[in-house]
Amino acid sequence: MTITLMLTREQENALQALVTAGRFPTIEAAISFAVDHFSPPDLTDLSWAKPYIDEARASLERGEGVPAEEVFAEVDARLKHRGA
Repeated sequence: MTITLMLTREQENALQALVTAGRFPTIEAAISFAVDHFSPPDLTDLSWAKPYIDEARASLERGEGVPAEEVFAEVDARLKHRGA
């Protein structure tokens, strides 16, 4: 696919600097990299969170949790200390 777009002078200079520094062979390659790596993640796929949730549940079962009231009190104290 061919896409035509207008870049600002600063954007063009930044891309050219990446090519000149050898980070990318062409400006097109730099833009391709940006599209591939800076696209928003799939926010509907939360499978990555399962191990963290499983560990949190296991921690609670071992009695390692902190009651919510204690957490809220600590947050309130820190905010009050900072003058927020």
